[in-house]
Amino acid sequence: MNEFDKMYRVSEFAEATGVTVRTLHHYDRIGLLKPTGRTSGGYRLYGQADLERLEQIVALKFVGFPLTQIKDLLERKPLTVITALRMQRHVITARVEQLRHALSAIDAAEARVAEGGAPDAGSLKKIIEVMEMPNDSKWMEKYYDQAALTEHKQQWNPAMQEQVTREWTELIAEVESSLHENPAGAHAQQLAGRWNELVSRFTQSKPDIESGLNRLYADQNNWPKDFKKPYSDEACSFIAKATEAGRKK
Repeated sequence: MNEFDKMYRVSEFAEATGVTVRTLHHYDRIGLLKPTGRTSGGYRLYGQADLERLEQIVALKFVGFPLTQIKDLLERKPLTVITALRMQRHVITARVEQLRHALSAIDAAEARVAEGGAPDAGSLKKIIEVMEMPNDSKWMEKYYDQAALTEHKQQWNPAMQEQVTREWTELIAEVESSLHENPAGAHAQQLAGRWNELVSRFTQSKPDIESGLNRLYADQNNWPKDFKKPYSDEACSFIAKATEAGRKK
């Protein structure tokens, strides 16, 4: 029997899931996680559906979405449990990879100190580079016309970047969980439409930016070894097939 085949009161549900009663009360109050049932005395009762909803909330919160936006996202199109799990896996894998590189750089610097020396500038520089890696995209700029890129940056503010990043995170997770689907199917076509719309929003239909983006992705063999694409090759292939199928319709 599944642990969540029966209903749990709020304190029991909090203990079983590792969240606090206060958090559950807050989620209920703002309409983010309403308990499935109530006892005759009015006490909250949680079950399997609430556990799955909580996992979706935690996944979106983990990748940086605020609670108000999580509520809107789940009301518009709830995530499946597998999508939520894969979203968390993607972020954790990227962080683990970064930490692995950081530990390697720290070990090298520490070894020099243990031998009675001092970490050289190169060792410290490597540590700094690794720790700053998530925010370092300067290497991409060489693929773009610099005048066009400068103008583009002036029109691409941090608020826009934050919004687009969140939309990409949600979309990539959904695409990764849909690779088994028919690329010509309705859902795949909807995913491809959202994907291509986000690309168009970035390029703003500017030929210089579009050509720079094409050069960037055509040169993947020369990308920095530490750089990890936010999506798999399979996801990219799936979207390409879905886009092509859409053109033939």
